[in-house]
Amino acid sequence: MAVGKSATDVEIFKPRIDKRAYRRIVLSNSLEALLISDPDTDKAAASMVVSVGYFSDPDGLEGLAHFLEHMLFFASEKYPMEDSYSKYITEHGGSTNAFTAPDLTNFYFDVNVDCFEEALDRFAQFFIKPLMSPDATIREIKAVDSENRKNLLSDGWRMNQLHKHLSSKDHPYHKFGTGSWDTLEVKPKEKGIDTRNELLKFYQENYSANLMQLVVYGKETLDEIQTQVEKKFDSIRNLGRNCFHFPGQPCTSEHLQILVKAVPIKQGHTLRIIWPITPSIRNYKEGPCRYLGHLIGHEGEGSLFYILKTLGWAMGLSAGEGDWSLEFSFFNVIIELTDAGHEHVEDIVGLLFKYILLLQRSGVTKWIFDELAAICENGFHYQDKVRPRDYVVNISSNMKLYPPEDWLVGSSLPSKFVPSTIQSALDELNMENVRVFWESKKFEGCTDLVEPWYGTAYSINKITASTIQQWVEKAPNAYLHLPSPNIFIPTDLSLKGLQEKVKFPTLLRKSSFSRLWYKPDTMFFTPKAYIKIDFNCPLSSHSPEAEVLTDIFTRLLMDYLNEYAYDAQVAGLDYAIRHADTGFQVIVVGYNHKMRILLETIVLKLHQFEVKPDRFAVIKEAVIKEYQNFKFQQPYQQAMYYCTLLLEDHTWPWSEELDVLPYLEADHLAKFAPILLSKAFLECLVAGNIEPAEAESVVQHVEDVLFRGPQPTSKPLFPSQHLTNRVVKLDKGVIYHYPVEGLNQKDENSSLVHYIQVHQDDIKLDVKLQLFALVAKQPAFHQLRSVEQLGYITVLMKRNDSGVRGAQFIIQSTVKDPAELDVRVGAFLKLFEGKLYEMSEEEYKSNVNALIDMKLEKHKNLRDEAAFYWGEISDGTLKFDRRDSEVAALRDLKKEELVDFFNYYIKVDSPQRKTLSVQVYGGVHSAEYKKTINEADEPGRYQIKDIFSFRRSRPLYGSFKGGLGHMKL
Repeated sequence: MAVGKSATDVEIFKPRIDKRAYRRIVLSNSLEALLISDPDTDKAAASMVVSVGYFSDPDGLEGLAHFLEHMLFFASEKYPMEDSYSKYITEHGGSTNAFTAPDLTNFYFDVNVDCFEEALDRFAQFFIKPLMSPDATIREIKAVDSENRKNLLSDGWRMNQLHKHLSSKDHPYHKFGTGSWDTLEVKPKEKGIDTRNELLKFYQENYSANLMQLVVYGKETLDEIQTQVEKKFDSIRNLGRNCFHFPGQPCTSEHLQILVKAVPIKQGHTLRIIWPITPSIRNYKEGPCRYLGHLIGHEGEGSLFYILKTLGWAMGLSAGEGDWSLEFSFFNVIIELTDAGHEHVEDIVGLLFKYILLLQRSGVTKWIFDELAAICENGFHYQDKVRPRDYVVNISSNMKLYPPEDWLVGSSLPSKFVPSTIQSALDELNMENVRVFWESKKFEGCTDLVEPWYGTAYSINKITASTIQQWVEKAPNAYLHLPSPNIFIPTDLSLKGLQEKVKFPTLLRKSSFSRLWYKPDTMFFTPKAYIKIDFNCPLSSHSPEAEVLTDIFTRLLMDYLNEYAYDAQVAGLDYAIRHADTGFQVIVVGYNHKMRILLETIVLKLHQFEVKPDRFAVIKEAVIKEYQNFKFQQPYQQAMYYCTLLLEDHTWPWSEELDVLPYLEADHLAKFAPILLSKAFLECLVAGNIEPAEAESVVQHVEDVLFRGPQPTSKPLFPSQHLTNRVVKLDKGVIYHYPVEGLNQKDENSSLVHYIQVHQDDIKLDVKLQLFALVAKQPAFHQLRSVEQLGYITVLMKRNDSGVRGAQFIIQSTVKDPAELDVRVGAFLKLFEGKLYEMSEEEYKSNVNALIDMKLEKHKNLRDEAAFYWGEISDGTLKFDRRDSEVAALRDLKKEELVDFFNYYIKVDSPQRKTLSVQVYGGVHSAEYKKTINEADEPGRYQIKDIFSFRRSRPLYGSFKGGLGHMKL
């Protein structure tokens, strides 16, 4: 039963357009819960936060809280079959995961609504009587270790740990939270510590109902959800534990006024200026850090970033609070430096303090606070609906931090203007309180210290306030000033009247220049719109040089627009200009009120494009670094890249693009841009709160600017010039394998992508493939990850290349080489074959119904809906009613048909099977790589030695865009 009058009489503050019902309850064991009833939802979800994280790890058992998070997924006394929880969730259209933070662990799942009650019961057992068997213990320590190895060469993880390492050893912030084989197995054994006993003890002592907050999101009424929650969670023990509490900042005086030079893995230079501050959550309605982050991180004219960009010293800047808790916090300014900026770090720090001085002199400004409050208010009240899983995770994490009425709002809605609070936060951003972290490959060989967990090389120098003052005095004179009022804040938030309910996009208009697909908002009823224009430019990808120049062209356009359009993004109107397979795309999404102003400015910049040599040089430098850093991608990402390169005709390899980059100059782009734009066709999708005539007018305007006039920028394409994506057709009964060394041999991880090509888009085959993927996904994860412990990343998923469908296994591992991983995938499929034959009719129907429920799931917001329809337009399949057709096909599908599909397309020794095995060999498997490439092919196996010879020798699937009524005008 719910206890205490205050438990249910709190009114939860919610957005104006939110039709969901909310109720707070407190169970008899003191567990606090928020219930959410959404009659329109097709997914149910729950998230449980336990206020215990890795700050509570016992000394000498780093990662124990994270390890416990892993272990709770295995089995419970009520559901003793290992992995039955995850199996149930996956087979009923859901997903599940968890994360361990410093002071909390968050467990969550979603599932199809009609299976919610049983899923919730299984979930509750995590916190009642989990089993944590000895056998699973050793296996899951290996999984934690694999997760840690995945992070070892990630700059994000490395720099975060270095920041923690350079803090007080007596503060839990100093800890290493992930855990590894060393911390959870080797070192405890050396000390005679039994990790499993410590794990059980940690659970028994810390997992107490009074330290838990639960969010449950369902379709039922609040009363019905409450009954379920009380029944399932009331038996969690309440030990009356106090919340873990560690007052004080992690940084003492010895950790302040330091300049840390660190060597990253990737190319590039990053400057992080960090101040320990009073947590702004204590004054969250006054939003002190939001106000300061808004100004210091601004990118408009007169801002710090604008000056640094003008000087050619920075490519990006962000500012705001990070790594915070109720007890301590940090304010961060992170600047991505150019090579020139790397030579001017003292000047850059000086300019930052000049801007802080400007804020001190200007005083806290009411109109800026009011403007920010108005933007935040619009953002809160007109927020897009998100997946229930994401929603419950966000709210559950808020519950221990905010009073119940503000659980949905959190810190997102500053509403009280208290200048003294903002001034106090500003005062903390001073020269005595600062830490400067400077990352660059140029420091290699010039450091004298090593961070113990990730091996990051670094050195420390003390910097005094007087030194920083000197940097301020010698920094360039620059006209730094506060931003101007934001013209993009929408004031018309009305909804357009709809003449008729349109279910799918319609072809509203077509000409020799463009084609316009239109879909009004009939579901979300928000004052937002979505415009996407795909510029099909055949000259954009005819060579590696053209591909790179098109990329730089789009980045320069974004660069030129930044000062003007930054305000639009702040006000909730996002835009992007990005390189695409057949040219480039312009996307504008957000409040529709001032969208036209932004889009017309983008088109004008496009029409009047000119190359500014200084900006070209900066963008080129950034692009070169991105290409150079490709080799530091995770091995599984490299394997997926090679798979795409092997399958998709007319894609250029990154190595060739990197080769041509150094020789490209501003003049090359100046000559290329007019050629790029000289021939174009515009594929457009306009959706949301926008009327048909307005949608037509938008496209008409773009045509008028680019295609009409005395000297048009563009001419229409000839029918022969329309570009399409063609995909390689693999031979039946042949196993193609492509072994390749990982690009960074310091990375121990190897990887496999085992791809099974099935068919070109066909509704009946599509649903069979999807049903196979659903039924096999969890058994594959359980066998390959949980039982065989091949690696942390172990996935079976569907694949779609321009309408050509297949299935792929993705595994990253240090314990087996890729050829051996391939063998394990084959062994799994043989094991699965038996389970598929034995599947009962009831279990089969349950899986079919789960997939149908997933198909019937409504789009959550305008972006989701538009992305789905754009996929059909982009592939040329144009099956806007795809989900309805798939549901109809699933209702008729018999189990025998699924078995026949498996035997024909998937079964290991099927003569019809089409297989591509991409094998990336990491540093620990270099001997196996040498052996593999020298082995003679067995019958039915073909080793690909050259990607492009292979591609040229293979037939291609026809493109859907080649069909009548598709690209033809």
